[in-house]
Amino acid sequence: HAEFPFPCLHPSYRPYAHQMRAFKRIAAGESTLVATGTGSGKTECFLYPILDYCYRQRRLGLKGIKAILVYPMNALATDQAKRLAELIHNSPELRNNVTAGMYVGQMSQGGSDKDNHAMTATNIVTSHDELLKNPPDILLTNYKMLDQLLLRPDDQPLWSKSALSLTYLVLDEFHTYDGAQGTDVAILLRRLGMALRSY
Repeated sequence: HAEFPFPCLHPSYRPYAHQMRAFKRIAAGESTLVATGTGSGKTECFLYPILDYCYRQRRLGLKGIKAILVYPMNALATDQAKRLAELIHNSPELRNNVTAGMYVGQMSQGGSDKDNHAMTATNIVTSHDELLKNPPDILLTNYKMLDQLLLRPDDQPLWSKSALSLTYLVLDEFHTYDGAQGTDVAILLRRLGMALRSY
């Protein structure tokens, strides 16, 4: 019967026990692995504390990426992007304060030729130029595109502007990163840490 711990979010239900445990661990900065059944609220376990953290940091004036959410497939990232846009839009505290962007190597979430340069009720920022100019609080991507963002010289402002702000890294569907792909992702994360330390 715990009360929901994040006043900037307004869910219509009380959290499950595993969600409360995850909220406490993630808010305390502890590495956390959430393994539970389909439909039991795994995404909320990490998304709610991250949104709360981003909101509090933005109120203190901290800019730059604060969380990177890595998805194994673009379809998952696109689905979560819509969900994230709605969560932010439906919270008076988060709307116009917390931003989210997606870089998955496609022009836009909807499959059209038009990039999203600003957040809406159903979309997050997908314009590459806008992401570089104003890094979002939360960046959704996949491991291949994260690799590209680390390699290209033109994308380095994204990291220089986020070297002091990046706090959370989420690997959704973690069990898919096995074998050679798991090794690639492990090395990629080490390279990300090295890139951030260089600024």
